[in-house]
Amino acid sequence: MSNIIQIIGLCIFFLGGIMYLIASFKTSLLWGFGCLLITPVTLFYLFFHWDDAKKPFLIQIGGFVIMLIGTYAQIE
Repeated sequence: MSNIIQIIGLCIFFLGGIMYLIASFKTSLLWGFGCLLITPVTLFYLFFHWDDAKKPFLIQIGGFVIMLIGTYAQIE
C-alpha cells in the first residue's frame, strides 16, 4: 500500500514539474530552455515569476509530501 502512495506522490510531483516547464516556456523561450537545461535557473524563475510559478511549485511540494508519507508508512 505504501508503494502505491509513493507512486501517486511521484506522479503528482512530475505533473507539477511539467506544469512548471510549461509556465516557464509561456513566459519566454529563454526561461523555458533555461529551466529545462540548467537547474539553478528554476530557482531564479521561481523568485522572479512567483505569480506564474506558484501553482506548479506548490503541486510539486504536495507530491513530495505524499512521497514522504508513503516512505514513512513503509518504514513502520
